[in-house]
Amino acid sequence: MGTEQRALFIIFGGTGDLAKRKLYPSLFNLYRKGFLNENFAVIGTARRPWTDEYFQKVVTDAINSEDALAEDATQFASHFYYQSHNVNDTEHYITLRNLADKLDRKYEIGGNRMFYLAMSPRFFGTIAEHLKSQKIVTSEGYNRVIVEKPFGRDFASATELNDAIGRYFPEKDVFRIDHYLGKEMVQNILAVRFGNNLFRALWNNRYIDNIQITLSEALGVEERAGYYETAGALRDMVQNHILQIVALLTMNMPASYSEEDIRREKIYALKSLKKYTPAQVQANFIRAQYTAANGQRGYREEEKIASDSATETFVAGKLFVDNENFSGVPIYVRTGKRLSQKRSRIDIAFKTMPTNIFAPQPLGQNVLTINIEPEGKIFLQINVKQVGQGFTLKKSHLDFFPTSNGKQVFPEAYEKLFADALAGDATNFTHWEEVAYSWKFVDAIRTAWDQHDYALEEYPCGSMGPVAADKLLARDGHKWFYTGQEH
Repeated sequence: MGTEQRALFIIFGGTGDLAKRKLYPSLFNLYRKGFLNENFAVIGTARRPWTDEYFQKVVTDAINSEDALAEDATQFASHFYYQSHNVNDTEHYITLRNLADKLDRKYEIGGNRMFYLAMSPRFFGTIAEHLKSQKIVTSEGYNRVIVEKPFGRDFASATELNDAIGRYFPEKDVFRIDHYLGKEMVQNILAVRFGNNLFRALWNNRYIDNIQITLSEALGVEERAGYYETAGALRDMVQNHILQIVALLTMNMPASYSEEDIRREKIYALKSLKKYTPAQVQANFIRAQYTAANGQRGYREEEKIASDSATETFVAGKLFVDNENFSGVPIYVRTGKRLSQKRSRIDIAFKTMPTNIFAPQPLGQNVLTINIEPEGKIFLQINVKQVGQGFTLKKSHLDFFPTSNGKQVFPEAYEKLFADALAGDATNFTHWEEVAYSWKFVDAIRTAWDQHDYALEEYPCGSMGPVAADKLLARDGHKWFYTGQEH
């Protein structure tokens, strides 16, 4: 069981899809595990005129799929309250403060408040200002703000957004969510790198040949068309999830496993990303859009998408981290929608033996694969002798497949991140400097695309992207290890 926490959660955007799909089930799991017990309450706010009773029904419906006992679900939902709210109306914040103070007393919370901004970023500054001016921020407990991505759409807007929040909340109280940092196998990157001398010794440009990161999605834009048309794959996936993984893979060894030391090294890794000129962008980054195939319609045929849209639904690129250990190591990344399978995977390819004493038999490359989802798994490809007469080599795997009682059950990423935020641990959240350096790198690519007539490639639904993405690696004598089929 977890250590019980006392907190009042105020969720702006409490009627939204994110709250129902992720936030409420994650809070319920923390409740069942003892992180939350009697001394917590949740206020959901949005413009809809819901009652407490209706809101509690929405919450119980949201957690029914979590194999919930009816009694547990009902008891949990009784801690939820609803406040119809206009984020621009000062009077509404006064009403919200009165309800928050009342619940703080009722549940003996001690002034600890978590403000979750599950809304459009354009409201973040307004909400932060009113929370402070209307004294919803308490003086006796902690006050923490959790914000969702996208955190800006370029460096300039991200800076403006950060300043708007920073006027009222210090950096230590701002928790920027990147849900990939809550995933079990992403957190395993540091365990593998710094918990094993075998990999610690080899994790550098003397032994690593290249790194590949694939975040592929089988779905299209679905109900996110309005947002996606203004964002595209580069902003939606590369700036945050992919570059955070790059930082974890290439950061120097921290002095300790602590928020401060890990953050320092991640910032340095992102600061070391090689910035590209427009010509280098053209040579090293590919953008593409899915077209109709396999019974699925193309991006331009989706609802709410312009018939001449140039928004990329796929990005592939080669990037470099110019620090001491990784200078010269190509890092190939790709992400896209309507690809053959949903898969998040990292492949670290080690250099081949300088001398092959088994020639003419070829030696397979040693590759460490970290499979993030849909199932978590780590495997190392090695060369071994085939059983039997003679001396024939074959590729084999050393596998790690974490299970409990034969089943693989990982905590949901949001559940883990909620628990971290309650404990005041921001290790698995993104610091402003991480966000800033990521945007500076991505802005160079976006600007080159916007200012030059670089090709927008096409790829059929159900493929693994355009041919140009394969050619990007072939040029260097490499190929993608993940081909879009189940391994």
